[in-house]
Amino acid sequence: MTLTPPRAPTAGYRRLTTTLYGYSFLDEFVLLYPVYALLFSDTGLSVWQVSSLFALWSVTGVLLEVPSGAWADAVSRRRLLWLGPLLTAAGFALWVLVPSYGAFALGFVLWGAGGALGSGALEALVHDELDRLGATDRYARVMGRARSAGLVAVMAAMGLAGPVFAWGGYAAVGAASVLVCLLAAATATRFPEHRKPSADGARWATTLRAGLAEARADRSVRGALLLVPAVTAVWGALDEYTPLLVRDTGVADRTVPWLLLVIWAGATAGGLLAGVGERLGTAGLAGLLTGAALALATGAAAGTPAALVLVAVAFGGFQLASVLADARLQQRIDTTGRATLTSVAGLGTELATVAVYGAYAAVGTSTGHGTAFAWFAVPYLLTAALLTARAARARPAEQSQQSGGS
Repeated sequence: MTLTPPRAPTAGYRRLTTTLYGYSFLDEFVLLYPVYALLFSDTGLSVWQVSSLFALWSVTGVLLEVPSGAWADAVSRRRLLWLGPLLTAAGFALWVLVPSYGAFALGFVLWGAGGALGSGALEALVHDELDRLGATDRYARVMGRARSAGLVAVMAAMGLAGPVFAWGGYAAVGAASVLVCLLAAATATRFPEHRKPSADGARWATTLRAGLAEARADRSVRGALLLVPAVTAVWGALDEYTPLLVRDTGVADRTVPWLLLVIWAGATAGGLLAGVGERLGTAGLAGLLTGAALALATGAAAGTPAALVLVAVAFGGFQLASVLADARLQQRIDTTGRATLTSVAGLGTELATVAVYGAYAAVGTSTGHGTAFAWFAVPYLLTAALLTARAARARPAEQSQQSGGS
């Protein structure tokens, strides 16, 4: 099978990518995102209760991440991709119909379960379909555009949530969010899937053991699994603190959303550059992480609105690196356990993200947000150093092979 894509996109390629981009947009175009914390507060929940809801959401994702990935390797991945948004829609409906702590908790469990069903299944389906079309070298480009579509959806939701809330309150915002989830489920049914799952889907435990055994046996797979959380977790956690970083530059609160759009525009651009970035080798990825880390440290430590452009550049670099790390993982794992191992990487990312939250609370409390952001550039510099060392070790072996074959 050739890995060279056709000169013109085939009908199958167009169907796959169009469905993926639409699904990625709808999955993130949730108008409840900017206001659900307000809904909890207005219902009378305490800060402790709100925090416990977030913890429940995280725990649900951690517990279901890997089992759902193994399930996706045993049954139809497309089925899980349309089932996930339906669970999320049910959770959002509970929030606005019977607002209470119990309903919020159940809604977060459903949302976490819905997200876990899609994690691993989406990447595996896209990679296998591209492989069938002889276009796996387009994987990074395609997934980069998909992530950018999701970021555009987040920005659009931030812009529309205010007017919709002013018009119809939580009921209108909630109804819009439920509708978008239903549209996402309908869109997922259009994903092409030519892989044949097992007859009854009952072998998911066997699939899970096989996938984990592959990670233990193959050093390159282990390295790719570790690279995904190393690249993704820190900036994914810092995202939650960007409003505080922006406000600390001294701008008025009404200006904060506009500067946040600058940062997210940078992250969106990073995803769109995946087609160019996929040409980077290990040393090139190390250089990308180094440049992004220095931009993050410089921009955050400066403490001025203009310097936030550097933070945007950094987020663009980290987004690009995240896509490339996922592409490296997909290249190294066997098709049969693809969703399982992708979910293992997702689990590692979630656990590392929780650790970053704790570390940020300790650092940010004593130093301020600008300094805390600058300190969190250090993990990326360490990762870049490890990648550089790996590239240096691999270079003599490659040169030896070339000289031996000449």
